[in-house]
Amino acid sequence: MTSPPGVFIIRPFLDENAAMPQTLFRVIFHNAGKIYELYAEGVGESGLYGFVEVEGLRFGERSELLVDPAEERLKSEFEGVERLYLPMHAIVRIDEVNRAGPARIHEGGGKITPFPPVGPKRGE
Repeated sequence: MTSPPGVFIIRPFLDENAAMPQTLFRVIFHNAGKIYELYAEGVGESGLYGFVEVEGLRFGERSELLVDPAEERLKSEFEGVERLYLPMHAIVRIDEVNRAGPARIHEGGGKITPFPPVGPKRGE
């Protein structure tokens, strides 16, 4: 995967003789009142001001005996997506992990609250 010019994507450093490392990133973010947890191969700053670029979405290995309907729903929602641009204020956490876990959607609420919108109030 290549990034557009001027965009910095974090990926593990590679040695020509070394095997491809399996480092991944767990990205947790708000979307439509829910909290999404996805796994990606690369995360970095975007050429779009105020956005984080996430690319190479990975989903857990599918077992023929057990199918997770929540993960299948996420997989179909992001089918065909090469890069995801997330607003910085929607990001809750980014972790570097060794392997992908199940992608999930959690119900919103709890102790996680998004930042309030920035800008003048209406009527001012």
